[in-house]
Amino acid sequence: MLTGTEKIVLHGISPNTTHHEMELTAVIKALEYVAVQYPTATLQIFSDSQYVTGLPARKEKLLSAGFSVKKGNPVQHAELVKTLFRLLEQLSVTLVKIPSHQKNSGAINYNTEADILSRKLVREAIKKHSHK
Repeated sequence: MLTGTEKIVLHGISPNTTHHEMELTAVIKALEYVAVQYPTATLQIFSDSQYVTGLPARKEKLLSAGFSVKKGNPVQHAELVKTLFRLLEQLSVTLVKIPSHQKNSGAINYNTEADILSRKLVREAIKKHSHK
């Protein structure tokens, strides 16, 4: 997270999860942090997740369908989606879709930095788990 010239790195790990769950959780945790630390902030969240950035456009459809998809199946991670919607209503947030796995152009690429951090956390968790 960038606030002016300060960079705040929030991170965590959760075993037995999906990439959608982690993408949602990352955005939710960041929004929860901002809601406490900077409640009047205007935010832009950049994500390479089409799933996350596309949720606001699907909100009305999801609400009217009772958070079910075709064939009446529940939306995956419905509680996380509901939490995201609640936070988006509380804060001034714009979700911005960015391309994933961009080539190194020499410019700061926080998406690549997040990918590197996530892989490092997974490797550390695997190493810790294998030593038990």
